[in-house]
Amino acid sequence: MLRATTLDNSVSYYRDSIAVELDPCPPLSGESRADVCVIGGGITGCSTALHLAERGYSVILLEAQEIGFGASGRSGGQILPGLGADIATVEQALGRERARQIWEMSREAVRLTAERIERHAIPCDLAWGYLHAAVKPRHVRALRQMQARLACDYGYEALTWLEGDALRERVVTDAYPGALFEREGGHLHPLNYTLGLARAAQQAGVTIHEHSPARTLRRGQPATVETERGRVVADFVVVGANAYLGHLLPELEGRIMRAANYIIATEPLGEARAARVLPRNDALSDANFVLDYYRLSADKRLIYGGEVSYDGREPRGLQQRMDAKIARLFPVLEGVRIDYRWGGDVAITLNRAPDFGRLGANIYYAQGYSGHGMALAGLAGQLMAEAIAEQNERFDVFAAMPHRHFPGGERWRTPLLVLATQFYKLRDRL
Repeated sequence: MLRATTLDNSVSYYRDSIAVELDPCPPLSGESRADVCVIGGGITGCSTALHLAERGYSVILLEAQEIGFGASGRSGGQILPGLGADIATVEQALGRERARQIWEMSREAVRLTAERIERHAIPCDLAWGYLHAAVKPRHVRALRQMQARLACDYGYEALTWLEGDALRERVVTDAYPGALFEREGGHLHPLNYTLGLARAAQQAGVTIHEHSPARTLRRGQPATVETERGRVVADFVVVGANAYLGHLLPELEGRIMRAANYIIATEPLGEARAARVLPRNDALSDANFVLDYYRLSADKRLIYGGEVSYDGREPRGLQQRMDAKIARLFPVLEGVRIDYRWGGDVAITLNRAPDFGRLGANIYYAQGYSGHGMALAGLAGQLMAEAIAEQNERFDVFAAMPHRHFPGGERWRTPLLVLATQFYKLRDRL
């Protein structure tokens, strides 16, 4: 059995391994004026602020807690092309040509991540290699079909099918009948990456205020964002609050749902034992609807995520289930200590495609990455900066994606989603 310890679920491994220091980010006080006010200090907000500052805009960024407090600083740290939605969903909604554009921009999002890391010397342990693992025969068929479709219709040749010994060279377990290896995917330390974007934004002239939650957004030209102790008057407002949107933009609330996800980090495994888990240092996710995912950290811990909750309560038996999954996958980890357990909220949309848009002439937003935000959120920042600079074409491709509200209204939305998820969990077991 894995050895558990008494842990503080609010402290992640990432918070204990910060390698980027920001200039002071005091709470907002009094009235300030800027070209753009960015709300949210995750990847979306920090990327937007950085791209705008590089274009010469004056930018003030407001973060309710600390930079990287939300999913940007708590996630599994996996980066890869594509969306949370299958490309067929995008194609059905927008047609083949726009689906191609979105697919290529999702690849650009990964390249943009790597470029920002290199340009700003962000110490976030970027590594390449990603496995999409089948758990059942029907997953094998679905993954092979996805590989063929992306190659034939989208010209994407970065996927290689692996099974048997070839697969065990990358993940040492008998749990998977096969997997797609994606050479354009990878992983990183998400909090250090987010902090690195924030540091680059500060160096470009952005003013960041932490512990400054936006209480109200008064629309107009200019718009006014009010916090408890101050306000920002700005020509444009960018909202990148995602799962932490609250009631700031009521018309967007029903378009996303908060979903809690949970992650553990083991003690350092050492080189020899880590090589008997993920010998090539790839990231991996399985093909279940409620999927599990994992990778190695730079100091050779196994970082393993999975399970989900939509009602704000930790699932019953969560710790035992996650420990049991790891033990089944990797008997070599018998007796390994779990040093960290933490959770956090992501935002999902009904169709699992990200929700980009504008409200009126001067309020932009991006949200609902549905588990694919590490790279896409950085691209969202670039696209919103382009749109504010009146280069709307690329942003409008994403904004054209239709989104519906989750059914059930405010009262029944969460119970219905919980019920649907239980159905898919049962299906994962078949």
